[in-house]
Amino acid sequence: MAGALAMSLGGTYAALMAARFVTSVGFGFSRVIAPVYNAEISPASKRGVLSSMFDMFLNVGILLSYVSNYALAGLPVHVGWRVMFAIGALPPAFLAAGVHAMPESPRWLVMRGRHAEARAVLVRTSDTPTEADLRLGEIMQQAVLAGCGAWKEMLVRPTKSVRRVLTCVVGLQFFQQASGIDAIVLYSPLVFKKAGMSSNSAILGATVAVGVVKTCFILVATLFSDLVGRRPLLLASAAGIAVTLASLALALCVGATSTLSTAACAVASVLAFVAAFSVGFGPLPSTYSSEIMPLRLRAQGTAFSMTVNRVVCGLVTLTFISLADWITMPGCFFLYAGVAAAAYAFVYVHLPETSGRSLEDMEVLFAK
Repeated sequence: MAGALAMSLGGTYAALMAARFVTSVGFGFSRVIAPVYNAEISPASKRGVLSSMFDMFLNVGILLSYVSNYALAGLPVHVGWRVMFAIGALPPAFLAAGVHAMPESPRWLVMRGRHAEARAVLVRTSDTPTEADLRLGEIMQQAVLAGCGAWKEMLVRPTKSVRRVLTCVVGLQFFQQASGIDAIVLYSPLVFKKAGMSSNSAILGATVAVGVVKTCFILVATLFSDLVGRRPLLLASAAGIAVTLASLALALCVGATSTLSTAACAVASVLAFVAAFSVGFGPLPSTYSSEIMPLRLRAQGTAFSMTVNRVVCGLVTLTFISLADWITMPGCFFLYAGVAAAAYAFVYVHLPETSGRSLEDMEVLFAK
């Protein structure tokens, strides 16, 4: 909230960057804490739906930013961007009010000896009181193992199961960003211009369509991640990303010969790409990562994997234009398609199905 307001009032580049840093710190907290909290508060039968809502509303925010760009395009330039940043202070204001109605994580309560409060939360968030008691017993058993040497256990002397979990978590977060989603989200206007679209209103309209499709298809993952399972959705998503990125690259390769058809093909490929991304690799890495980490390592493991995610995101964002100048824009998307194909192989080889299992049962699954 503070960062958004400061950006709207900023008068220099340094002031804008400082305010952006403040918003990034707050966003970084949410990217680590929200998936962990969602996984820990949710019953196993609904964990996929509830955990994927984080990414769904993240994309609602992205969609609203596209809509605001379109709606504010008619304002004078020196006014429009300030209004846009000021509007960004409203969502965290609602969050600040709503967080007071949220119960504390039962696992956090158990780790501090507050078992009665933990059971009360579990009764509210379980399908039956019997399930609440079972979850409490599993949490208490795992809490005994929790200690202060989490980083050492993860990075210095990991067990076979912890090493396998870390491989899955870090791999998912890496492939989510390395497949080029932020190149599309941030640079889709450049892609559409490269494909032959010249009207700014048409480009902004196509960008809004990207946000709408991306948000709508996350609902597929939200509704089916518990019913179908994490693994099938991730496999379908990786395959779809590879095919649609290759299609986009091919469309851009022939852009000079048929402008209208190329633009239509490029827009269709981008929309298909964000749809494929949103049914699996968009929302599910955070869900999968937070649920497979052992309780004693969950906070540190999630923070570590999210650091990998953000570093790769930054690399893709900062290198896209330079990479496009070096290997051409179609070359970039062929590269990202290859990464998506590697992501498919990674999921197929390394990731077991976790749908319907309790969080405390994950270590048994990954020890096999």
